Amino acid sequence: MDTEKKMHFHTRVIHAALTPGEWQGATLPPIFQTAAHCHETAESLSDTFGGRTTEHIYARLTNPTNRVLEKKLAELEGGRGAVFMASGMAAITNACLALLRAGDEFVCGNSLFMSTYVLFANVFKKYGITARFVEPTDLAAIEAAINGKTRFLYLETIGNPKMDVPDLARAAELAHSHGLPLLVDNTLATPYLCRPLELGADIVIHSTTKYLSGHGDAAGGVVIDGANFNWSSERFPDFAPFVERKGELAYLDRVWRELHINFGTTAAPLHAYLTMLGLDTLALRMERHLANAEKVAGFLASQPKVQWVNYPGFADHPQHGVAQKQFGGLGFGGMLTFGLADQAACFRFINNLKMVYHLANIGDCKSLVIHPYSSQYLSFAEEPKKNLSITPDLVRFSVGIEAAEDIIDDLAQALAKI
Repeated sequence: MDTEKKMHFHTRVIHAALTPGEWQGATLPPIFQTAAHCHETAESLSDTFGGRTTEHIYARLTNPTNRVLEKKLAELEGGRGAVFMASGMAAITNACLALLRAGDEFVCGNSLFMSTYVLFANVFKKYGITARFVEPTDLAAIEAAINGKTRFLYLETIGNPKMDVPDLARAAELAHSHGLPLLVDNTLATPYLCRPLELGADIVIHSTTKYLSGHGDAAGGVVIDGANFNWSSERFPDFAPFVERKGELAYLDRVWRELHINFGTTAAPLHAYLTMLGLDTLALRMERHLANAEKVAGFLASQPKVQWVNYPGFADHPQHGVAQKQFGGLGFGGMLTFGLADQAACFRFINNLKMVYHLANIGDCKSLVIHPYSSQYLSFAEEPKKNLSITPDLVRFSVGIEAAEDIIDDLAQALAKI
């Protein structure tokens, strides 16, 4: 609705895509826990299989609960359509494979999330697909890596855990000048802080498990299509049947029809429902995450046992100006990294925390900590660890929405015991 588009984000995040009149007055859709959907006539089922209607057939294809979440997330990012999947990695895999064939290449940032890096560097390589890793903030390096085999540019809004911030508007201009789409993982920023489609990106990806859900009990991922890219270009001749079917939404149709339903990356409707519950408070939670992160970063920077703090909100951060502009002055993300003397010091610090949870996740309403070098990146060789800025002295901290004073008190007492 036009009136909906004029509402502020705090309002849209609650009301977008909700139609209580269709659910007997319920303010959230029911959890449609069914494997298949009955059709009254043979003609109806035939029409749906033929794409002439959008009724539901089978859980692996679509689900009514999931569809509401898809509409909601598309509206929040300013997209035209979305597909909700079982995890963030399912979304990343499907989003990329929809554009790739054996022999293709793509250009991506070299500061990627651990599983994304493994997928790009190791798994895709086995199928004859080459990822060209470059500094995501170096436009010249990005352009130098583009060639005739390149199919897209892939960036993260905020690098995890390098905390670098690429200029998405300029990256989109560069990609488009070469006839390429820009794919952006917006998990760390969320649409509250940044909407990449408005900056020129073509596809947005989220691990909904993180900030969008916010409570750590629902896994999921989503691919959102801005429907602005010309898929009829010479660089994408294999898109012809999808363009004929869905026009501007050819890409999303390919993601869904060719990959999602055949790879079986279906998300449980319960997880869609729980994610929608979390979304109601996204704007309020992000306000607190951002405010707390600024306070925690300032505290850590003042501590003699802390060797360094990596946080885009600091004026000396290499991309501070880009982040300030790109995030509209709202904040600089809810995560940061910092360094202690060595791995042993990091272990003592983590083991002495009392309130902060030690686990492999981010974006929860609770504060979370991990030592990436010895856990998530344990099996990595030293060279890729170095390239990804994963060092023995690094601690990753996802700042929660507790009282900032209590977070700082817990950090302080743990630092005192190093």
